[in-house]
Amino acid sequence: MKLEVLEKDYYYHIYNRGINGVNIFENENNKIYFLKQFSKYLSDKVSVFAYCLMNNHFHFVIRLNSEEKEVTQAFSNLYNSYAKAFNKQTNRTGSLFEKHFKRIQLKNENYLKHLIIYIHLNPKHHFDINFKDFRFSSYQAFTSDKETKIERNEVLELFGDFENFIFCHNQKNDFLNETYTFE
Repeated sequence: MKLEVLEKDYYYHIYNRGINGVNIFENENNKIYFLKQFSKYLSDKVSVFAYCLMNNHFHFVIRLNSEEKEVTQAFSNLYNSYAKAFNKQTNRTGSLFEKHFKRIQLKNENYLKHLIIYIHLNPKHHFDINFKDFRFSSYQAFTSDKETKIERNEVLELFGDFENFIFCHNQKNDFLNETYTFE
């Protein structure tokens, strides 16, 4: 599989999972550490529009603020530092992540909006839990007044305003509830 080239000033869906589907996060502290490492290595190289950390995979929507080589090296540093710490903590060895992180360039604004919603609803897809309460997603950064590194204003503007951001998430969530109701 040929990897998509990363280009400065473009939006991407970045995701990866544990090798062979293994968990890459065993507890909340792992997720907190991963986000700290993400910030350490990537905060000056990318802008973050959404994220969600599940037990065996993660998703990010980013825009590159630096050139590809710098960003891919920063992701490599993130994965290596996190994997070393995780392996030490869990007394395991070897690769933790699938070989290359997946990246899809977002071609239009509509796709970007749908992807942000999809990522925020990931806890509903995988755990059937309320996405609004899930701690390791960027959704709460949009519904809170707390300072955040997420591009809150830009995302809310993309949806028109805060009320429409909430409305779109609830509409998609209601659709999922109806779709997956078995009688």
